[in-house]
Amino acid sequence: MASNYDNAAWFYDGLSRLVYGKALIKAQVYLLQYIQPNDNILIVGGGTGWILEEIAHIYPEGLTITYAEVSAKMTALSKKRNCGSNHVTFINNAIENVALSANFDVVITPFLFDNFTEQTLQKVFSHLNVLLKPTGLWLNTDFQLTGKWWQRLYLKSMLLFFRILCAIESKNIIPIDTYFVKAGYNAISSKTFFSEFIISKAYKKS
Repeated sequence: MASNYDNAAWFYDGLSRLVYGKALIKAQVYLLQYIQPNDNILIVGGGTGWILEEIAHIYPEGLTITYAEVSAKMTALSKKRNCGSNHVTFINNAIENVALSANFDVVITPFLFDNFTEQTLQKVFSHLNVLLKPTGLWLNTDFQLTGKWWQRLYLKSMLLFFRILCAIESKNIIPIDTYFVKAGYNAISSKTFFSEFIISKAYKKS
């Protein structure tokens, strides 16, 4: 079975709030300050689509958004969101299988890379890197391990749960920052949440 969150769509947001409170939301909203008027934005793995409404609160019009989500049920929920007058195109497919024009000003990847093995991660990262304009911004939010004992316990439990329920590939998280460094990105902003277990970073392509 292909990895996706169809089986978790109906309870995913509720579960995240139960476990993490508002930390997952705050971590993603923090990065939205870097969106500019009339930006062309690619969101990959946006889940139930609540982030579209948060973006519309900042820019109710003028944005062009491509929303790629592999889960059909998550995509269906996302289509019900209030996106304002922004132009949103929904793509229900794995992003590495989608041919898009390389003209995005912003790429947003919320909790995407922790789902993958290194082989898949390399493929997805390379694909997204090509799609981002030479001076574009990449806004990434993910989990990280900083040495606290409970973080590893949380991570193992979470990955095992979603591996069984949603067939995700990952058994651990791969430090994604090394990929951005190798690709020549500069981190322009960073903030941690939930006792440093969650990190949001804005990278500028150069």
